[in-house]
Parts: sequence; structure tokens; C-alpha cells
Amino acid sequence: MQEQEPSFSAPTPGEEEPAPFGGPAKAHGAHAEPPVEIMPSPQEMMRKLELQAQEHYDAWLRAKAEADNIRKRAQADIANAHKYALEGFASELLPVRDALEAALTADNTTIQALRQGVELTLKQVDSAFGKAAIVELNPIGEKFDPHRHQAMTTIESDKPSNTVVHVLQKGYRLHDRVLRPALVTVAKAPSA
Repeated sequence: MQEQEPSFSAPTPGEEEPAPFGGPAKAHGAHAEPPVEIMPSPQEMMRKLELQAQEHYDAWLRAKAEADNIRKRAQADIANAHKYALEGFASELLPVRDALEAALTADNTTIQALRQGVELTLKQVDSAFGKAAIVELNPIGEKFDPHRHQAMTTIESDKPSNTVVHVLQKGYRLHDRVLRPALVTVAKAPSA
């Protein structure tokens, strides 16, 4: 058996040379040229840009509508918070009003029964104040504080100067804010 030699034939003019190792074929004697990019027509580019602009405009409109809705909801929430801020406190005071009305409509009540009713009503008010964080200011014996007290008079006293010796009307504060200052009498040093 005779061994066959591989045959290599030169390409004829105009025929492409086979590519070595499976690479791209190139024409005999020609250099490889980079692929040519086809530019889209100005009409196609314009249509693409118009579609993108429309998408951006639609997204902007949706974002604007969302922001408007959020703003309107926030305004409604704030309005409701202002409108109904006292709802809890008001509902705590309703039983107090009921107790006072009942006391006024009761027939043949004794002074003792009326006093007990008023004491119970005061406890209801204190409970409502406690739930609303309203704190009583009864500063007897404390140093006078113009931010929490209002001095009505001063009297000579053996107590230290600027000490509250008498409370004419209790004050109240809500959290850290004074609702009403306590009306007080303040001690001053005795004149010599």
C-alpha cells in the first residue's frame, strides 16, 4: 500500500485562500478590512430619539403625579392631626361632663353626697390630665421661677427671699411647656 501525500494546491486567481487553523479566509494578496458599520439613517435616529424622549417625558409625568399625591396625602394627614389632636383628651373629659350633669340633676342630695361626687369627678379630671401628660404646678416652698410662676405679691417672711410662700392658683404644664403659670406670693426679706 502506498502512502498518499497530502495535496496542496495554490488557489486560482479570484479564489479565496483557505484560512490556516480555521481562522477567517482572506483573498489572495488582499489585506483584511475591518467590518464596515452601517450608519442608521437620520430618520431612524430621529425616531429613536423621539421614542426615548417620550419615555422620559412619561416617566417624569408619573414621578410628578406621585410627588403631588404624596404632598396632598401629607397635607391631609397634617390637617387631620390638627383637627383631631384633642380627640383622646376630649373623650377622657366626656365622663367628667356626664358626672357634673348628673350632680346638677340629682334631687335631694346631701352635702356629703355632693362632696363625694365632686371628689370622684376631680379624680376623673386628674386621670384625664395624666393620660394627656398635663402636670400640675403647685410650687409652695420652691424657689420662684419666672418661667413657671407669676408673682402676684411679695410679703415679708422668715423664709428665704424669692421663695414661694403661697399659691393663689395652681399652674399646669404640658410636657415641657407651661400651659398656665402658677399665681404665687413670694417671700421677701423682712425690712430692718
